[in-house]
Amino acid sequence: MTTTVDPNYWSLLGVSPECDSAELKSAFRKEARKWHPDLNKNDINAEERFKLINEAYAILSDPKKRIEWEKQNNKNNDIFENRFPTYEEYLEVVLGIKINIKNENDHTDYQYQEFSEDEYENDDKPNFNEYIPTTSEPSPPPTLIYEDQESIVQISPDQALYGSSVEIQLQDGTLVELLTPPFAGDGWRLRLEGAAIGCRDHFVQLKVQTDDGLRIDGLRVLYRLELFPHDALLGCAVDIPTLNGSVTLQVPPNSSTGRLLRLRGRGLEFDEYRGDQIVEIVIVLPENLSDSEIALYQRLNEISIENY
Repeated sequence: MTTTVDPNYWSLLGVSPECDSAELKSAFRKEARKWHPDLNKNDINAEERFKLINEAYAILSDPKKRIEWEKQNNKNNDIFENRFPTYEEYLEVVLGIKINIKNENDHTDYQYQEFSEDEYENDDKPNFNEYIPTTSEPSPPPTLIYEDQESIVQISPDQALYGSSVEIQLQDGTLVELLTPPFAGDGWRLRLEGAAIGCRDHFVQLKVQTDDGLRIDGLRVLYRLELFPHDALLGCAVDIPTLNGSVTLQVPPNSSTGRLLRLRGRGLEFDEYRGDQIVEIVIVLPENLSDSEIALYQRLNEISIENY
C-alpha cells in the first residue's frame, strides 16, 4: 500500500495560497530548520519531511511549476464532480492509496501501473499501429548535444547555516536567483533543472571555507591538519584555527593519516545546539629533504625490514 497523491505543499509550509514571496520564504526557512535531520536524529521521518519541505518551496516559489502543480491538483479534485467514485477510485484519489486488484477466478494479481510525469505528458501521442509506412522515414538531422553546466558559489558560514539568496549567471548570460537551504555544507551541489542551454541541468556547487582552511558541514567544522612523519609518530602540540580563534591541540603519538580528532563545541551554534570541529590528520613529507634526512629514512626502512 503506497501513497501516490501529491502532498499539499501549502499545508506543509503552513501558509495560504494568498501569501507573498517573503512570507513563503520565511515559512520555508522556519520549517527547514525545524525538520533538518541533523536536529532530529531520533526521528526517522525527519529526513523525508525535510525533503518534502524543500520540494514544496521549489514548486511554490517557481510560478511555472506552481501553475502546473495547481492544474494537476484541480484535475484530481474535479474528476468526481458529476459522479460518485468507485471504491478503488475513492481509495486512490481521495485517500491517496493504491491497492492491488485480484481476480479470484484465475488467481492472477493485477496492479496499477506507475507512470512518470514524462509518460503522462505523452498520453496524446498518435497510435503508430494505425499507419505502417512502406518505406522508412529519412533520418533526422544531427542534434548538437549540450553538457550539463556547473558553477561554484562561495558563501559564508552564516549564510550556509541560515540559508541565503545568491545570484547565478547561466551560460547564456541569464541571471537566476537561487535560495540555498539552511545547514548547507562545503561541496554541496544544487541542481537547476533544465536551466542550461539545450534544456540540460545547471549545477551549483557551494564552497563554504574560511581563509584558515576551515570547511563547514552543517553545524560541524572540518579541518585538515598536515603533519611531518616524526610529528605524527612521536606526538606534538599544534595550534589549530577555529571559528573563534586558535587553540592548541595535543596530537597523540602513533597517529596515522585519516585519524580524526574532535574539538568539542568548536563548530557552529544554532539555538541550544553546538557542533564540533573535526581535525583530520594527513601525513606529508617536507618539500626539500637533505641528504642526511634521506639517509635516516633509508636506515629506518632497513630497520623495519629487519624486524619483520
